[in-house]
Amino acid sequence: MSSDLTTVLPPELASINDCEPREALDIILSHAVKNNASDIFLNSNPTHYVVCIRRLGTIRKLVVLSLDTGIQVLHLIKSAAGMDLAERRMPLDGRWSYQIEGKPISFRANSMGTLHGEDIVLRVLPTAETCLDLRELGFVGDQYSRLRAMLTSGSGLLLVTGPTGAGKSTTLYSCLEYLNDGRRMISTLEDPIEHVIKGIRQCQIQPKIGLGFLELLRGILRQSPDVIMIGEIRDEETARTAVRAANSGHLVLSTLHAPLAAGAIQSMLAYGVNPFFFANSLLGIVAQRLIRKLSTQTRKMYDVSHSPETFRDVKAYLDPGQGNVIYGPDESDPNSQSGYSSQSGLFEIMTIDRHLRDLVSAGENASVIHKAAVEKGMIDFTKAALLKVAQGVTGVEEMSRVIPTVELSEYD
Repeated sequence: MSSDLTTVLPPELASINDCEPREALDIILSHAVKNNASDIFLNSNPTHYVVCIRRLGTIRKLVVLSLDTGIQVLHLIKSAAGMDLAERRMPLDGRWSYQIEGKPISFRANSMGTLHGEDIVLRVLPTAETCLDLRELGFVGDQYSRLRAMLTSGSGLLLVTGPTGAGKSTTLYSCLEYLNDGRRMISTLEDPIEHVIKGIRQCQIQPKIGLGFLELLRGILRQSPDVIMIGEIRDEETARTAVRAANSGHLVLSTLHAPLAAGAIQSMLAYGVNPFFFANSLLGIVAQRLIRKLSTQTRKMYDVSHSPETFRDVKAYLDPGQGNVIYGPDESDPNSQSGYSSQSGLFEIMTIDRHLRDLVSAGENASVIHKAAVEKGMIDFTKAALLKVAQGVTGVEEMSRVIPTVELSEYD
């Protein structure tokens, strides 16, 4: 585990075990939100609880709580999130909104029994300020124009893929904001509803009453929507219904777990969808990761003009002068923390043309489809990362941290 946020704890964190549990919780949440954390972890140990946060994609320890304080803080969270306090073995989910400095912040909670006790993880849900304009997500080259062309299609299936925490929800909400111009009937199926968008019909699944993605999707299809957003394709029936909806005149947006754009095709086929109908409905796939952006105030410059081949593969996308220098974090600056200030999306955007459609229909493997997409002009993760390095957005070390191993080996 990496080092603490600071070498010397602020007074309120240093004395947190002397506080009442509710005050301790307030301190933890306030520090996490102020540090732009995406997740908060409360992990049990035999004699204490460790509180960690995920910031810019990396885990950092925030504070250590006594066992008694940790248990009480965990109970406060479960109670506020509507979770069963008596259930300590089965995984539980909940959600609640908390006021931090007068501003409501929403959290999604998940608890689970572990070897030494009960652990809980809080996901900090996006606010209106964190939902970005489509152009601000971090596209390079022609990626923005490719995505915009797919969104303006009247019907078809657009998949957004990547691991948990890769920014898929932010991308989907940005796409919905782009489409929400008052000329389309847009419906969503979500678990949970993370961001409320005015003018869009948003529906929350409710497993306790048997209302899952499939049941909601069947109901929404009877209400004549133009655009349907499915929070996640999780099973065979939802996958097949999404394909049928996309083939019957609806624009369907959804997420899926796969490492690369081409991998999403294999994931869908594994759900048993008909290859021909799937290929016919598929508009494209957006695969993504989050890459850390260097602080422009503290980044350190390195001259690479003596190595003109470094950015040979992406030279066509660079502006004059770009690629002669690169940047990295200035680790000698004690005030720079990690040297990174924020995050940006790293994308592969695969547009499905006739040739790729034939490959999908024929059930070709991910490697063949990936190589064909690159030959058709798709900027893969490696090239997208090289562009961000050449443009001074991020450092070279981020490439090996973020890009899937299969991308660096099999598809080079």
